[in-house]
Amino acid sequence: MYNSKIISSIAMTVAMMATTSCSSDKEEANIIDRPTDVKIENRQYSIDVLEALGRVSGPAVSPDGKKVLYNVSYESVEQNKSNNDLYVKNIDGTDSVRLTKTAKSEGGAAWIENGEKIAFLYADEAGVPQLWVMNADGSGRKCVSSLENGVEGFKFSPDSKKVVLVSSVKYSREAKDVYSDLPEATGRIIDDLMYKHWDQWTKDIPHPFVADFTGDKVENVEDIMASEPYECPMRPFGGVEAFAWSPDSKSLVYSSRKKTGLEYAVSTNSDLYLYSLEDKSTRNLTEGMMGYDTNPAFSPDGTKLAWLSMEHDGYESDKNRIFIMDMATGEKTDLTSDWDYTASEIAWNTDGKTIYFIAAYQGVTPIFSVDVATKEVKTVADGVCDYVSLCPADANTLVSMYHSFTAPNEVCVIKDGKVSKITAVNDALLASVDMPDVVKRQIPTTDGKMMTTWVLYPPKFDPSKKYPAILYCQGGPQQAVSQFWSYRWNLALMASQGYIVIAPNRRGLPGFGTEWNAQISKDYPGQNMKDYLSAVDDMKKEAYVDAEHIGAVGASYGGYSVYWLAGNHEGRFACLIAHAGIFNIETQYLETEEMWFANWDMGGAYWDKDNKAAQNTFANGSPHRFVDKWTAPILITHGEYDFRILASQGEMAFNAARLRGVPAEMLIFPDENHWILKPQNAILWQRIFFRWLDKWLKGVDYQNPPLYQASEQE
Repeated sequence: MYNSKIISSIAMTVAMMATTSCSSDKEEANIIDRPTDVKIENRQYSIDVLEALGRVSGPAVSPDGKKVLYNVSYESVEQNKSNNDLYVKNIDGTDSVRLTKTAKSEGGAAWIENGEKIAFLYADEAGVPQLWVMNADGSGRKCVSSLENGVEGFKFSPDSKKVVLVSSVKYSREAKDVYSDLPEATGRIIDDLMYKHWDQWTKDIPHPFVADFTGDKVENVEDIMASEPYECPMRPFGGVEAFAWSPDSKSLVYSSRKKTGLEYAVSTNSDLYLYSLEDKSTRNLTEGMMGYDTNPAFSPDGTKLAWLSMEHDGYESDKNRIFIMDMATGEKTDLTSDWDYTASEIAWNTDGKTIYFIAAYQGVTPIFSVDVATKEVKTVADGVCDYVSLCPADANTLVSMYHSFTAPNEVCVIKDGKVSKITAVNDALLASVDMPDVVKRQIPTTDGKMMTTWVLYPPKFDPSKKYPAILYCQGGPQQAVSQFWSYRWNLALMASQGYIVIAPNRRGLPGFGTEWNAQISKDYPGQNMKDYLSAVDDMKKEAYVDAEHIGAVGASYGGYSVYWLAGNHEGRFACLIAHAGIFNIETQYLETEEMWFANWDMGGAYWDKDNKAAQNTFANGSPHRFVDKWTAPILITHGEYDFRILASQGEMAFNAARLRGVPAEMLIFPDENHWILKPQNAILWQRIFFRWLDKWLKGVDYQNPPLYQASEQE
């Protein structure tokens, strides 16, 4: 599957670089900007409002701690795409400046050269993403790289004289690589596992290229893993968080799972590697640590390295511990050994004494700090919101972003315990609509515990009336139901259409301790399903809930949950919606690409008759075994580029429903993956979603045009 000659050849080509440089950006028409014609009726939060919101991301603090660089993107329904531009403002929220206004997105922006310049990714004239730089005021844009396969990401060394560039190298064999007389043959020759990732065939893999930066161009480009058939960063979600430069700019730490094929497919064991620029040696820093080791970060003085580490090989939702290593002695310390929650992001405080981190906690996602010397954990910022980034400005100041069920990301500054929002990208638009009320409710479970459940009430909620309700089933399966914001599964949008939304933190979700999080593994049809039904039964007691008109919706594991509940809900649900869900666990076991996930969560292979956990999963956890009990109308949606859960799962479920005489509809996207991303497809999905709910929960039937219309000649 892996061809070292091809990799070496491409590495040499990249290192030589093209003689022609990419030119600066030209003025282009059709620039996507903030919409000015958003349709709002009766102050209702609608699909149109959702699509019009600006998407804020990527805050970065200038080296002097005085300015914040960030991204804002908007979508164009007409052009069916989005565009991202760069902005900068003072850390106190004043003097906002738009740095770019182009028809192609700038991304991955970072301060370099002590804040005098900004580096970013942008497509060259051939449409290939390359590394660009510009002055801090947005002037003097220049393309400084010309890698043949483009640049996926980058991180500059602290002295700005070196840069690591992420670019792809060829990995798989195609027919024309073996038979040169068949140049138009499209077949891929596959002889091992991990031949696909989520929504792409593994035709190439990312590698780290270290290069010199002169201020005007990138040169002396070298693939530091040139002879290795491994991903770095790790696909499909890895980015520049996989790299950490030492403060003296003499070494680079990177994260990689140095495995291929079957060995890769069944393992989550990545390691951290220290690469020396002086002697070009590589050393494994975490050998013997068997789970994911990711997100390396050097302390400000370079004496320590922090990272996130999972303990168990094959368990991708294990507790993320915060480890540090003494770089002189190699001694490793788990700073969160006495803290029972999982971290998702880390950053050193500029004083080097504490490490900031983000973690799901009791239904929200606050910012915490841990003292390196004492392991004491403190809350830095919390509230009814989720924080999603960490950018220390000085010892007492931290830049972040937060969002909630009712508002997307905005940039904020946390200083001396006080949180101040410094961007207001969406304030005016959100002020023109009414948003739902959000209440945290504690619901008893069948095993005597209390479950945190978010309930969203329609705007202008009147408790004397009855409302249809929706049970929201979370995906993951181990992904927090915190105050998340989604442009697809937007709970506030659901509530704004007149539904009470029930969102339980059922078993298997982080934020409630490792036991609660781990319980779901090998117990798909068990306690977490009981938790869902407990949430529904508890809410049905309320006089304002129309108990005869409750629906269940969900995606991925949430889609699986809907399929399973379809045959095990005992009349609780009046309709169902499943997106990208698992219908037949036996076929899913062999269709999916990440076998470590299937082995850990399902317990093993269905042919292993002596494996009680696996046999229970396949006997009682596969929704297809309960189709004979299906009664509730079901809408099924799926993308054909979804290689994680194939569209055939949705097609099987739809066919089963129709054969059983259950009302069913299916929406298939030939050009979407596990997520529905294109603006017009996203709007279509939302329209079909609410049309189905309104029909079966409100009795509002939107007539479809006939599938066949006679021609005039007929």
